[in-house]
Amino acid sequence: METAEIRRRWLAYFEGKDHAVVPSAPLIHDDPNLLFVNAGMVPFKPYLLGQQTPPWQRATSVQKCVRTGDIEEVGKTSRHGTFFQMNGNFSFGDYFKAGAISMAWEFLTTPEAGGGLGLRKDDLWATVYNDDDEAFDLWLELTDLPAERIVRRDEEDNYWSMGVPGPGGPSSEIFLDRGAEYGRDGGPAVDEDRFMEIWNLVFMQHELSAVRSKSDFDIAGNLPQQNIDTGMGLERIASVLQGVDNLYEIDQVYPVLDRAAEMAGVEYGASSGHIASESHPHDVHLRVVADHVRSGLMLIGDGVVPGNEGRGYVLRRMLRRAVRSMRLLGVTDPALPELLPISRDLMGESYPELVSGWDRISQIAYAEEDAFRRTLEAGTTIFDVAAGQTKDAGQKVFPGDKAFALHDTYGFPIDLTLEMAAEQGLAVDEAGFRGLMTEQRERAKADARAKKSGHANTEVWRELRSLGATDWRAYTDLATDGRVVGLVRDGERVGGLSQGETGQVVLDTTSFYAESGGQVADAGIITLDGARLEVVDVQRPVKGLVAHTVKVASGEVTEGADARAEVDPTWRIEAAQAHSGTHVVHAALRQVLGPSALQSGSYNKPGYLRLDFAWNGALDAATRSELEEVANLAVRDDLPVSAHWMSLPAAREWGALALFGETYDEDVRVIEIGGPWSRELCGGTHVQHSSQIGALTLTGESSVGSGSRRLEAFVGLNALRHLATERALVAELSTIAGVQPTELKDKVSQLVARLKETEREITAMKRQQAQGATAGLVDEAEQVGGIRLVTKELPEVDGGDLRTVAQDVRGRFGDAAAAVALVSTAGAKPVVVVATTQAARDAGVKAGALVKAAATALGGGGGGKDDLAQGGGQDNSRAADALAAIRAAVANA
Repeated sequence: METAEIRRRWLAYFEGKDHAVVPSAPLIHDDPNLLFVNAGMVPFKPYLLGQQTPPWQRATSVQKCVRTGDIEEVGKTSRHGTFFQMNGNFSFGDYFKAGAISMAWEFLTTPEAGGGLGLRKDDLWATVYNDDDEAFDLWLELTDLPAERIVRRDEEDNYWSMGVPGPGGPSSEIFLDRGAEYGRDGGPAVDEDRFMEIWNLVFMQHELSAVRSKSDFDIAGNLPQQNIDTGMGLERIASVLQGVDNLYEIDQVYPVLDRAAEMAGVEYGASSGHIASESHPHDVHLRVVADHVRSGLMLIGDGVVPGNEGRGYVLRRMLRRAVRSMRLLGVTDPALPELLPISRDLMGESYPELVSGWDRISQIAYAEEDAFRRTLEAGTTIFDVAAGQTKDAGQKVFPGDKAFALHDTYGFPIDLTLEMAAEQGLAVDEAGFRGLMTEQRERAKADARAKKSGHANTEVWRELRSLGATDWRAYTDLATDGRVVGLVRDGERVGGLSQGETGQVVLDTTSFYAESGGQVADAGIITLDGARLEVVDVQRPVKGLVAHTVKVASGEVTEGADARAEVDPTWRIEAAQAHSGTHVVHAALRQVLGPSALQSGSYNKPGYLRLDFAWNGALDAATRSELEEVANLAVRDDLPVSAHWMSLPAAREWGALALFGETYDEDVRVIEIGGPWSRELCGGTHVQHSSQIGALTLTGESSVGSGSRRLEAFVGLNALRHLATERALVAELSTIAGVQPTELKDKVSQLVARLKETEREITAMKRQQAQGATAGLVDEAEQVGGIRLVTKELPEVDGGDLRTVAQDVRGRFGDAAAAVALVSTAGAKPVVVVATTQAARDAGVKAGALVKAAATALGGGGGGKDDLAQGGGQDNSRAADALAAIRAAVANA
């Protein structure tokens, strides 16, 4: 049974059981503790935690997920993958254990002809929490499982919690017996390779007051509402129904692996079974390629772009691991153009946005591969130098710190370092490398824990949210009257805030815009009887709740007090100008560059906007000018700006664009500018007509990663101030040049041309002077052993001409055994060049070794060939020491 068919059956079955079919949320989620959605329940957390009222009592989904904690293990086992799809069914205070168990059993065991999966009842086992007699009895009552195939297990295996105080509950897992060839008999407690977990049913029924570990917690009591959260890995059940051993061989993954093997000219399957043999690394590499190509496709599809931190770094790492694995398989040509379209075709049936967004996706992925191929070339050069130094020192082991530097600083994979070191007869200090990697990983984990601790305690916000949602009026009002619902300082609820203190204020009604969608929060004040609070930030710590970070300028604020929230009107209008300006620039981009130029991120603050978009290569001046003109024509045309509320499917059908990475509710707000010219899902504040944006001027265009560009612009008064500054600069330069502003360009061009010609003349004169001194340098040669040696500091010759002079002097020695060593101190840092004749090399005097001796004295490094080498250092005053080191090296040769 194909994976897409399993997905279809899942959704159809639960829809038939009165579940709302909820589309998969994007992989990027607005949870500060998560890089990506990593479980099917993540989008439903606000409902399961009681933070929001769910729009349905029953729901089902097939959620896209990414887990990266074990990325190094991908390919080595059947269990480790990064991207996966999680089938889930959820109940919010509706059915509980009986409903979850009976529906799970029915779906699994109903024959394929009846819409189920058709699993053999005799192959199924269930586990329950130790003292969950209710679940045990329900499995006996509602299914055909005998008591001996219902196993009781402890907290470690069959109790769920979030790891913090809050909801928790026992779980019941369903296992499939895959047969004797996979391991020992006796059930999941004996062998979880033979007995594969295929479904987990979580019975969320307890309130946990303390969670010290997965198996150590306190149960404070029962939740007021019992919920169901289940998860079945789609890839895992597909491997069962398709009769393959692992997720890499299912129909949505294997064709990529097969094509990679064909490109590499290798055969997959040498290490048959669920563990890839260390003696057959081809299988591991092929599995990595298949997994990471699909994961990269899905991440880019949801708006992630390669970068050096956070989500972007994870994507970059996956794409580069795929390219690296192809390199290790012997494929040096670009691989993604061959493999990524296959994955698109396989996943496009379930996720059609991969097909419609293909131009953008492929552009980003291919640019990242090109960038990494350049990195590999640069890393190879750096490796060669380091390997040469290792061998010159008489060592046989490439240092771990250098392997780590190659990996960490230059992005050079350790696998390639190992391969290339072996080619040069060197081992690699892997223990040292792994130790440094572990230190870095621990630092990263500590940093993540520190960051997470700032967000993890949502208990205080959940408590305030339980009192009711904030009446939020940012779209209609600049000032509102309300009441102080709660006060928070340093993550704890307090009764009051005094003058000079900073904390968070929650009002029952507010006009302040909370930061979201790239738009900064409003600024303004909150006034109370005898108190004045300056609002410095506004956030939504949990959905439905607005928290104002304030500094108490005067007086004291207490819970329950009446308050007036007043937004700075200038701040609001200038922020609205910037946000509407972003939509206009985005529409202009798509008009000028085409529909693949999609926004991937934005930032708006009063008077300024920044927009990131998918595109390869810089925009030339003519294109930037056209963009600016199209945007300003839209401003001039006074296009109407309107907001419409509708369902998410209706918005998509209407052609509204969604910002990648944003999470949307079922009902969404669409901002329309000029009818279909610009329709985008957006929760920001906007002007009412495009003319209110005012002037719009682009100020910058730059790269922010492979396949991603950034535009910056000023709007409104800021744009006029920027243009006024440029006008004043032009006027001043025109006065200095003695021409009219309209003549300034030609005048500057003339001056630059004259300057370049003068520089060429000076360079030619210096070269002539240097060449004129060549004969004199030959006369200064001293006899060191059997070598005629020239050592000279040339403060008047720059580094660029030093090689020419050294080679010219060497040529004047003919067949004699001679070496020429010159040091230039014309620049800020010294440069040394050594050239040797063939006779000198035959006598054991080699340029590369002499340069290394000199560079060491200069506090730098260098290298090269035996006949010509170059190096440098940090201190011009040590030129004499460098030449002395060369004399000593020649004398000892």
